[in-house]
Amino acid sequence: MIRNFCRSDISGQHRINFYRSKMLECGMLERDRLTLRRQSAVLCKQLVVDEILIQSLQADDILTESMAESIMAEQTSQKRSWRLLLLLPKRGPRAFNSFCAALRDTEQQHLCDLLTQSPQKDGRETHVERFVDSSLPLPTQEAIAPKRARTHDSMEFSLDADSPITTPVLPCTSAFYLSHCQQSYRMNSSPRGFALVISNVTFDACAAPDLDHRKGGEVDDEVLRKVFTELDYLVTVHRNLPAQGMKTCIENFCRLPEHRTVDSCVVCLLSHGVEGAVYGTDGQLLQLDWIFEAFDNVHCPLLQNKPKMFFIQACRGDEMDCGVEQVDGPARTCSPSCEQRDAGREGQGSGDSRQRGDVGRPRIKLPQRSDMICGFASLKGTAAMRNTKRGSWFIQELNTALRLHARDTHLADILVQVNGRIKEREGYAPGTAHHRCKEMSEFTSSLCKDLYLFPKYQPQY
Repeated sequence: MIRNFCRSDISGQHRINFYRSKMLECGMLERDRLTLRRQSAVLCKQLVVDEILIQSLQADDILTESMAESIMAEQTSQKRSWRLLLLLPKRGPRAFNSFCAALRDTEQQHLCDLLTQSPQKDGRETHVERFVDSSLPLPTQEAIAPKRARTHDSMEFSLDADSPITTPVLPCTSAFYLSHCQQSYRMNSSPRGFALVISNVTFDACAAPDLDHRKGGEVDDEVLRKVFTELDYLVTVHRNLPAQGMKTCIENFCRLPEHRTVDSCVVCLLSHGVEGAVYGTDGQLLQLDWIFEAFDNVHCPLLQNKPKMFFIQACRGDEMDCGVEQVDGPARTCSPSCEQRDAGREGQGSGDSRQRGDVGRPRIKLPQRSDMICGFASLKGTAAMRNTKRGSWFIQELNTALRLHARDTHLADILVQVNGRIKEREGYAPGTAHHRCKEMSEFTSSLCKDLYLFPKYQPQY
């Protein structure tokens, strides 16, 4: 039965929520609503709705978590922009100010100016005075965007507007697990498996003078540690290892007897690289084929028939992808920040592989290498992109996709989503070779089933 909602039904916290909802129902000020409507075409084409902008609006209580999820779930930049612009006028009189502040925080100053300097704003230059300091220079490649003052309540959401998305990993439901567990890899051990992260940020200036400090790389390993911990992996992070140290670390990881009792494993390599290899801090190369071989069915029998996930954040060459103008597409897109590519140089791959004779018993035979999936930050021969404050493009998008979609999407489809997000990104560094540069990620797979991580779900037996 539907009953009328009357004032006598409201008390305490319910009354607060009621008045808050009524305030939001009043919507945005009419002059602000008209400004958004007038500039909606430009905003839809140029606005970059990324996790930082959305997080900023959540911190100001403009967007709810469900609204944020619905926006980020859209598959294209224009669709995310359109959904946000439909919501903002309904989110109260503070929504316009907060949106302008979020534009400033994400280095989209030109759009903030577009909104605050429109004809309807004449005589109201102080409308966003608390957000904008006109004495500050426009963002440059190494500039740090000015931050607006935050209230005490909002501090817990983000102390730094340049931080990666921290939305908790969304949980899998019991119904989803029960309807998908039979046709997918077993994934119910706790922990789900072990995760190894090797992150090389600082390189030996004498042994590897051509390999620059990977500024922002330290952000990536922390992002990966947090997201895979939330996905119920036991994560080990090793930083700044020479090539032989990386090899020893991987060998020890492969031999863990605990692999027997878990359902999967994860390996993340973050460094400078070339096609088929990554650099140690001593400037020596470690071949990726050796790494995959170390986890194959011959050399790592405890992980036979179990999914093995690899994520490689490294250049695969030194060619920069300058992109190409889309024939029937919009005039241009914008990137929320200035990006840097990893430096790389040519190297030779290794064709050696270890072999083992057939066992004479009539057992079921496996291919030497199977049940692996590997995500690469860039295509063969091209450079990978990295932001000096937020970390690499690939790890940013992987983190976001895992947090929002692992609950009901198998890993191959998650990496397709990452590809789509990477395709939309564009470097913003006017006056440099990196301006409007592009990147394209890819993945290879020998998985034989769907790989769902079923986050935060533990079946009851």
